Amino acid sequence: MADTAYERVLCVKNDVQVYRIPPRPSNRGYRADEWKLESPDWTGRLRVVSKGKELIIKLEDKNSGELFAQCPVDAYPGIAVESVMDSSRYFVIRIKDESGRSAFIGIGFHDRADSFDLNVSIQDHFKWLKQEADEEKIAHTLDAGPKLDLGFKEGQTIKLNLGTKKGDNAKARKPATSASGIGLLPPPPGGSKLPPPVASSFTVKPPVQPNTFQPPPTQTQGLLLDLGLSEPTPSPQRPVTGQNPPDLWGDFASAPGSQSSSSNSSSSDWVQF
Repeated sequence: MADTAYERVLCVKNDVQVYRIPPRPSNRGYRADEWKLESPDWTGRLRVVSKGKELIIKLEDKNSGELFAQCPVDAYPGIAVESVMDSSRYFVIRIKDESGRSAFIGIGFHDRADSFDLNVSIQDHFKWLKQEADEEKIAHTLDAGPKLDLGFKEGQTIKLNLGTKKGDNAKARKPATSASGIGLLPPPPGGSKLPPPVASSFTVKPPVQPNTFQPPPTQTQGLLLDLGLSEPTPSPQRPVTGQNPPDLWGDFASAPGSQSSSSNSSSSDWVQF
């Protein structure tokens, strides 16, 4: 599994200091103030790499990427990675070579955020391992338990109730469509009828025709009658009650020059102005 798994880089820090540390004086833990913090023994790059279930902290050269030392982490917290007692920016790690020899060195960062990222990357890896182990345990428990036979026996049938009644499809009515293809709504259920329309009391009166001027019959109208053509029907006039009809030609009779042509007007229908 570990050979076929691909390598994942969980954390990269380009500035890490490495210190040679004295042996542990007692079981109380390591202290960074006992190291020569001003003069680190080596500086380079730190990478946290996971491959399957393995987790390795690698110390490499910044420029060439050559491996300086590596620390396999099998548990956290554990002796592979330990925090010092007097600072959160320094750790003690256990490095191993290919022959299996191991040694303890100190590492530190200038920025406190870098040490925090290192802690989080290691913790996330082991949380993932714990989740994988729990899922495998649950799957093994389910496989070991009795298996239910949910298949149909010979001659066994099943009946499904879809919630529909017999004859519902026959009672369904399609909406009526008109000649133009527009669907009309079906009549309301229960045979309810709409009330008859109420007659409106509002009536429309025809417009009143104003009094129009009607000229007297002329000689042209007489000619039309001789030819058999119908005379245009005059428009009706509203009679004026209580008064005599006005004399439409009264004003023209008193016009100057009318006395000299009075003898000729009797023999002609034209009125001289």
